[in-house]
Amino acid sequence: MFVAPDPGLFRLRISLRAVLGVALAVVAAQACGLSLVASIVGGLAALLALFTVTDSTVRAQALTTALLPVAGFPVLALATALHGQPQLRDAAFVAVVFCGVYARRWGPRGHALGIFAFMDFFSTQFLHAVPAQLPELYAAVLLALVAAAATRFVLWPIERRTPPAAAPPALPGTGLARATTRQAVQAAAASAVALVVGQVLSDERWYWAVGTVWWIFVNTTSRGETLVRGFRRVLGTVVGIVFGVLIAIPLHGAPAPTAVLVAVCIFGIFYTAAVSYSWMMLAVTVMASSLYGLLGVLDAGLLVLRVAETGVGAVFAALAVALVLPITTHATNHAWIQRALHSMHAATAEAIARLAGDREGDPAPHAAELELLLGRVRMALAPLLHPLNPFRARKARARRVIELLDDCAREVRGLVAVAADPAAAHDSRLAAACWRVEEAVEALTADELGCCRVAAQAHGETPHEERGEPALVHLHGLEKALAELATPLGSSPRDPLVPAA
Repeated sequence: MFVAPDPGLFRLRISLRAVLGVALAVVAAQACGLSLVASIVGGLAALLALFTVTDSTVRAQALTTALLPVAGFPVLALATALHGQPQLRDAAFVAVVFCGVYARRWGPRGHALGIFAFMDFFSTQFLHAVPAQLPELYAAVLLALVAAAATRFVLWPIERRTPPAAAPPALPGTGLARATTRQAVQAAAASAVALVVGQVLSDERWYWAVGTVWWIFVNTTSRGETLVRGFRRVLGTVVGIVFGVLIAIPLHGAPAPTAVLVAVCIFGIFYTAAVSYSWMMLAVTVMASSLYGLLGVLDAGLLVLRVAETGVGAVFAALAVALVLPITTHATNHAWIQRALHSMHAATAEAIARLAGDREGDPAPHAAELELLLGRVRMALAPLLHPLNPFRARKARARRVIELLDDCAREVRGLVAVAADPAAAHDSRLAAACWRVEEAVEALTADELGCCRVAAQAHGETPHEERGEPALVHLHGLEKALAELATPLGSSPRDPLVPAA
C-alpha cells in the first residue's frame, strides 16, 4: 500500500516532469493575460497530454500530441455552443462518451484522443464555459500543448533514453464481439442513466457522475476489472474528500499555497497511477477541491455532493457491465492467457531455430511481447485476487496460474539468453523438446481434454543427461510448467483447485 518498486526512478522522473510541464502551461497562459478559467483549461490540457500519450515510440508520441487539438477543439466548440441547451448538451455528451471509448480500438493514439475529447467536453461543464470564451480557451490549450511538448521532447526527454513499453494489441473481434464496441455501448448506457440521476442530485455538478463512469471504463476490459476499478474510485474519492476538508477548505483559495497543493497533487497523480488507482483518485480529488477553492465555490457541501455523484456513477457503471453486453472476467482471462501461451511457443521456436544455426531466428521480439502479455494477464486476473473477492477457489486458481506463467516466462528468458550466445551448440534433442512444447501449447489452448492430455504428460526431474545442457534444462522446465498449467486451466473455475496426480 505504501511501498512500490520504481526501477531507474522512472515514475519519479515522469512525475516531476509532469509538474514542470503543467506549471509552464499555466505560467504561459497567465503571461499572455488569459483568464483564470482559461489557465485552468490550459493546465488540464498539459496534464492530459503528458498523462494519456503513451505511444511506443517518441515519434508516435509527438504525432499523437499534435493531433490532440484535432480531437479536442471541435468538442470544445460543441460543448460551449450547447451550454444553454440542456437536452442537446446531454445527448452530445453521451455521444462523445461512446465515440471516445470506441476510439480505443485504434490503440494508444485512439485512447489518448478519446480521453482528450471527453475531458474537453467535461471541463466546459466544470468551468461553465460559454461561446464567448472559446478564442481564449483555444489559445490556452495550444499554449499548454506547446509547453507540454517542449517539456517532454526537449527539456526532459525521458523516453529517448528509456523507451516506453509497447502495449499489446487489443483482443480481436468484429462487431459486438469486439471488446471496445461492447465497452462503448456499456459506457454510453451507464453515462446516460448516471447523467439523469446526477441531475436530480444537482443541476450544476451532475457531470461528476458522468466523469466517474468514464474513468471507471478507462484501462479496463472485463466485468471484474470494471467493478474493482469502480470500488477503488469511490474509495479514493472518499479519502480525498477527507483530505480536501482538512487541507483545501482552510486555504480559502489563496493562490500561492493552492498552487503548491495542486503541484503536489499532480505529482501524486503521475507517481501513483501505475501502482494504485485509489491513491491516484485521492490526488485527483484533492486537486479538484483546490481548483474549486481558486474559483471561490468550495465548501463542505460541495465535497459531500462530489461523493454522492461519484457513487451514482460507480453504481451505474457496475450495472452496465453486468447487464449490457457483459464481457466476463473468465472469457477475458482465457483470451489473454492463450495469447501468452502462443507467444511462449513462438519465442521457443525462434530460439531453437537460432541454436540450430539459423541466423535469421530471433526470439527477442517474441520474448518482449510475452512480457507485455503477462502484464496484461496479471491485470485481467487482478479482480480475482482482490481481497474482497469471496470466491476462494477462483482466487486460488488465479494465483496458481500467475505463478506458473511466471515460471514459464523465466524458462523462456533463460532459453533466449542461451540462444543469444554465439558459442551455444545445437543439440539434436532440442527439436524433440521444442515439439513437445508446441504440442503442450496447442493442447492448452484447444479444450479441456487437451489440458487433461498435457497433465498426463507431466515430466519429473530433468533427466541426468540433460542437466549439463542449459537449453534442454530450460525447455524441460517450460514443459513441466505447461503441464502443471493444465490443472487450473482445464477444470471449472468454480471447482476447488486439485493438483494433477
